This record gives sequence, C-alpha cells and structure tokens, in this order.
Amino acid sequence: MNLAKTLLASTALTVAAGAVAAQDMESPVAGEPMADSMTLVSWGGAYQASQQNAYVEPYLEMNPGVSATWDESSNEAVAKLRAMNEAGNITWDLVDVVAADAIRLCDEGLAMEVDHDEILKPAPDGTDASDDFGDLIVSDCYIPQIVYSTTFGYRTDMVPEGVSAPDDVCDVWDLETYPGKRSLERRPINNMEWALYCDGVAKDEIYDVLATEEGQDRALAKLDEIKDEVIWWSAGADTPQLLADGEIFMGSTYNGRLFSVIEEQDQPVGMMWDMQVFDLDGWIIPEGLEEEELNRVLDFLWFATDTQRLADQAKYISYGPARESSAPLVDKHAELGIEMGPHMPTDPDNAENTLLYNYEFWADYRDDIDAKFQAWLAQ
Repeated sequence: MNLAKTLLASTALTVAAGAVAAQDMESPVAGEPMADSMTLVSWGGAYQASQQNAYVEPYLEMNPGVSATWDESSNEAVAKLRAMNEAGNITWDLVDVVAADAIRLCDEGLAMEVDHDEILKPAPDGTDASDDFGDLIVSDCYIPQIVYSTTFGYRTDMVPEGVSAPDDVCDVWDLETYPGKRSLERRPINNMEWALYCDGVAKDEIYDVLATEEGQDRALAKLDEIKDEVIWWSAGADTPQLLADGEIFMGSTYNGRLFSVIEEQDQPVGMMWDMQVFDLDGWIIPEGLEEEELNRVLDFLWFATDTQRLADQAKYISYGPARESSAPLVDKHAELGIEMGPHMPTDPDNAENTLLYNYEFWADYRDDIDAKFQAWLAQ
C-alpha cells in the first residue's frame, strides 16, 4: 500500500460538484432500538477536545436524551480490552486507537470486523467510504479518523546564543550544542526508529534492522547516550507542559499538542518537523456489545466519520482528516482564524523528511520489544 501517496494526495483532491444526496442518507440503523448513553475512549487533551467539538456535541444536540462519557484510557486500550474480555464485561462502546493496536485487537478477536461501505456514509459525490478512506483502512476492524505525526518541539528562548535552532532529529542527541533535558515517550515506538536513524541506519532499512536482536540492542545503546538527560512521558499532555514550564529544552509529542502550545497558548516553542513519524488514529468497536449499544455506536459513527465532520475536526487541531473528500473542506481554526493547512503534518513544506510508521511491524513485534525496552528503562 502507498500510504505516502494517499496522505499527500489528500491535500490536492477536489470534490465533484453536486451529488449531495449521499449526505442526506440516514444511518443503516435508523429507527432501531438504541442505548441512550455511550462510553467513548480517547486520549484526553486537545485531540479529545477536537472530537468533542467536531462531532460529539453536534450529535448529542441532534439526539436529545443521549449522553456520552469519555474514558481517557486509549494508551492502555489493548490491555484493558483483553481484561474486559476475560472478565466477560465490556464497559466501553467505542475506542480510539492507533493503527497498530487496531490490528492487534482485530487479530485477537477483541474488535469487531465491519463492512466500511455499509456502516460509513459515502462521500458527497457518492464515492464509497472504502474508496474515500483508501489505503488508510489498514484492518477490517479499523475506522480511520485522522493522520497525525509524532515530532519534536523545543524552547526557542533556550537555544544557545549564536547557535541555529535545532532542525534535525539527530540534534536530540547533540547534548553539547543543545544542552538541557529532553522528553521521550515511555515506550519503544518512534524512539527506536529515531535512535537507529541517528546511528546511521538508512531510513528504508530501519524496520529490517529493528526486527533483529542486534538492531534492538543497537537502538537501546544509542538511547543510552542521552538516557540520563531524558524525562519519560506517558500522557500526550506531558511534553507540552514540560515545554511550557521550561523544564526541558526539547521533547517529542504529537504535532497537534505542539500546535496548541505554539498557536493557542502562545508559548516560546518551535516545531521541528524533521523525521516526523506519520501514524493513524481511528475507532474500533469492541466485540461483544449488546444490540442496543451497538446500534447507538453505529448511528454515531455514521455521523461522526462523514466528510464534513472529519473536516470540522481539523478546525480544532492540526491533524489531517482521513477521508480524501474532507481535505478540500479544511478551513481556518475555529477560534484563532488562522489557516490550518500549513500546520498539517502532510503539508509539503513539513513533510520533506518523514518516516511512515510501520503499524504491521509493531503489531507483530510490540509485546517483545516492549518488554525489552521496559527492562532497559529499569536498569
């Protein structure tokens, strides 16, 4: 699959005129008995707020008497859904996960397989949902929402005098030129790839090397070089807060979080796009929901993932919508009034040197490399 082509082509797509009838279609479960509440699982922070603003609140306004509760546990979704399944007690209705976790949950039978063209609204010109989402549908259980990236932010007022601002991911390892604490996520994903790249591994060979014991040890040895200067984060809000407080010089986080710190909070923070890691975020439906709960979820998904709603989400956060038909509808920030296109990770100026996250690799290797990484952290 050519994910890069899908991502970058989405910025140039033009929507065919007319043919708006598809947007007026009712969901396939309209009129069926539905639960009056939903528990939605996401990541908290600016991203969850964009979901709330773009489609949860509009949906609830259209459906008086229905309520939605958030659980900010997406980072632990796989482990918690495994535990719920073992206990025979599924308490979540719809779960936001990254692509690799969706593949794992689907393979383990913990996420429901769906017919995308049956449960998701067509594009305004009548294009089937499966064609509109294209290669971003990486699993029979996965409903993509956004394309985001993990990249680095840095304090502009902490750049040493006479030194250029960092613009290369390997500057993270340059403690002499850019002294100060770093923040990295408390998991191997992205960190291992960046470490190998900055240890001289060609970008197109990173995952081949990382699949070997020697490659994993090589990545950890490279991370050893900066380990003493790292503050490890688990929640997406951590690095933005550390940057705002001046506790670190640079740190990794999601590009939308950095957008919020830079543009909404007006903090002295810069964005370093080099070797940003593209990834997907989207929904899975837990296997085993009761019929009325499932009907409510399907009705919500029909609305929340349509062309306009995904474009609306980009008014609140700088993540690219997963539907190609949504890209031309991306407009200005809902509150700041600034054009959002240049802040998207897929903007050509920001995507000169990127890494396409290999979700299939991590679906296969995640548990083993996780254990090795956590053992290394504890040393």
